[in-house]
Amino acid sequence: MTAKEFLQALLKFICGILLVGLLIFLPAGSLSFFNGWLLTGILFVPMFIGGIVLLIKNPELLKKRLNAKEQQKEQDLVVKLSGLMFIAGFVVAGLGYRFDWYTLPRPAVIAAAAVFLMAYVLYAEVLRENTYLSRTIEVQENQTVISTGLYGIVRHPMYSATLLLFLSMPLVLGSLYAFVIFLAYPFIIAKRIKHEEAFLEKELSGYSAYQQKVKYRLIPFIW
Repeated sequence: MTAKEFLQALLKFICGILLVGLLIFLPAGSLSFFNGWLLTGILFVPMFIGGIVLLIKNPELLKKRLNAKEQQKEQDLVVKLSGLMFIAGFVVAGLGYRFDWYTLPRPAVIAAAAVFLMAYVLYAEVLRENTYLSRTIEVQENQTVISTGLYGIVRHPMYSATLLLFLSMPLVLGSLYAFVIFLAYPFIIAKRIKHEEAFLEKELSGYSAYQQKVKYRLIPFIW
């Protein structure tokens, strides 16, 4: 990773913090929204630490993870729908604080934060197991099928981790209304997975055999 790419990554990280802050605290009308600060902390502190670790140990993987521009039109729609979900969910959570809508009790919020951090650990493990992971659907040079570890349980453990991450986010914010909005994510990611698997069956040698070996895509014993 060059110095220019590092600065671009740092700028993306800072912009991410500012964007999430605006989406949560502006509708809340106050910086006293504790749940907003809690989510911001558990979201960006591990992200920063993970980024530093990748920068030192695997800068090429970090570079791939920072490339979020989808080349395929159908997947670009999935990304846009996910973005719309985040915007709507965060804004609703902020409005819930401003207008004193029902808020989850503190123990439930802390439990959701614990699930969120556990999902981050799973996400980190997936990155450790699969150095081919990029944020766009592609087959890279010399890429092989990974079938060990979490990949021996479900075919898309990264998406399993993001499912836990994203569904726990609105609960950390204490908002059941935002949680209802985030329930769109399983359907969005299911659409992405089906398209991704059709692509990998054609382009990645051994993937069809892997599908026969590992039956479940996202959630063990369910789907």
